[in-house]
Amino acid sequence: MPFVIDNSVVTGWHLDSQATACTDAMLDKLAKDVAHVRAPWPLEFSNMVRKALTGKKIAAERAREIMQIQAGLALIVHADVPDPGENMALALRYNLSSYDAAYLDLALRLRLPVAAADGALRDAAVAAGVGVFEP
Repeated sequence: MPFVIDNSVVTGWHLDSQATACTDAMLDKLAKDVAHVRAPWPLEFSNMVRKALTGKKIAAERAREIMQIQAGLALIVHADVPDPGENMALALRYNLSSYDAAYLDLALRLRLPVAAADGALRDAAVAAGVGVFEP
């Protein structure tokens, strides 16, 4: 089953300190499924790699490897950006950051569950009726 994925899960695929059994299982699901992300996700992802590199959590070679691995995964980036007013309303309704509200908005529009390590986004997905993706 396809799902909407948050950067908190993708981070666990590449940084040992963020990996969990659940993030590993979600990565395994991509062998047969596809994950959807919002337009800001590529920037969130590259910033995560940049921070890990500048924070000396990974070496430059590992950063390049992460970018190559990620490019080969089945992620569909939805380039449309939600209306800022609607995004803020959704964020306020579910007490989310604007970034997380964008993931929830995508899940609602696609009628897909959300894969997230973030508790607030997981709670919002349940409350909004799309549910949480469980591998």
